[in-house]
Amino acid sequence: MPALRSSHVRVFALTIFHLLYLIIGAAIFAAIEGPEESKLKKTLRDFRQEFGNQHKHCISEEELERFIEKVVSAANRGVSATRNVTMSEPNWSFGQALFFASTVLTTIGYGRVTPLSDVGKAFCIVYAVIGIPLTLILFTALVERIIIPVKAFLYFLFRKLGHLYKAFHIQLLHLMITLVALVTLFMLVPAGIYTVLEPSWNYLDAFYYCFISLTTIGLGDFVPGDNADQPHRALYKVATTVYLLLGLLMMMTTLSVLYEIPELNLGFHFYLKNDCPDDEQTRLRGDTTDASGAGPKYRKQVDDAENQAGSSSGGTYQSFQDKEVGEEDQ
Repeated sequence: MPALRSSHVRVFALTIFHLLYLIIGAAIFAAIEGPEESKLKKTLRDFRQEFGNQHKHCISEEELERFIEKVVSAANRGVSATRNVTMSEPNWSFGQALFFASTVLTTIGYGRVTPLSDVGKAFCIVYAVIGIPLTLILFTALVERIIIPVKAFLYFLFRKLGHLYKAFHIQLLHLMITLVALVTLFMLVPAGIYTVLEPSWNYLDAFYYCFISLTTIGLGDFVPGDNADQPHRALYKVATTVYLLLGLLMMMTTLSVLYEIPELNLGFHFYLKNDCPDDEQTRLRGDTTDASGAGPKYRKQVDDAENQAGSSSGGTYQSFQDKEVGEEDQ
C-alpha cells in the first residue's frame, strides 16, 4: 500500500535523523569535555608525582598504586575514603535505603550507591522487576486524577477565551502555563533550596540536578546528601525522595497535557496504524461531561488523518465558539 510505504519512509528518515543526532551530540560533548578531562588528568598526574617525590622514602610506587585502587574501588561503590570513614553516616541507614529504593523504582538510578553483596544484587533484580511496573501503574492512576483539575482549568480557559481564539491556541496557552508551573515549582525553586543546603553546588549545579533527576536520566554526578558533614542526612534523603516522586508525577502530567494536543503529537506521523484505511476517519470527541462533573468536554473534531497533521494554524479544527453554537442548535 502506498500509505504504508510512506510510513516506512518516514520512520527510516527519522531513524537516520536520530543517528545523526547521536553522532553530532557525541562530537559536541567530546569537543567540550575532552580538554577539561585532559587538564584534570594533568593536574592529577602532577599532584601524584609531587606526592611521590615527597614520600618516596616511606612509600613505594606499588604501595601507592594499591592504595589508590582501594580508594577508587570503594568510591565507585558509594563509600567515601575522605576524612575518617567511620565518622560518616552509613549509606544503608533507613533514610538512605529509602532514597535508593525510590531511584530504583523510578528508574532514575544514580549509581552512586549500589548493592554490595550478591544477595543484595539478587534482591535488587527481583525488587525492580516487580516494583517498576507497579510504580508505572500507580503513577498512571495518580496522573489520571491530577489531570482532572488540570483539565478543569483548560475548560475554564475555553469558556473565557473560546470566543476570541482557536481551540489550538487555547491549548497552547494551557500547555505553557503547565510548563511554567513545572519548571518553577519543581526546578527553579528546588534548585535555590539545594544551593543553600549543598555548599559545594552553585545554582546551575542544582538546576542541572533537578532536570537530570526529573527526566530520569540520573547521571549521578550530583546527588544531595552525599556530603559527610550534611546534618540530618537521613531525613534530608527522605525529603529528597518525596520531591522526586512529586516531581515525576508533575512531569508525567505535563506530558499528558502535551499529548492531548494532536498538532504537537509528532509521533502521529510515524505510527503504522494511522496508515490503515480503517483509521483514516479519526474523530476526537468525548462525553458531554467530564469525570469531575465540571461541564462538557471541549474536544476538537478532525475530518481525516490528513487534517490532523494539517497546517500550523490549526487546519479545519472547529473553534470553541463554533462547537458551542452547534451544540445549541442541536
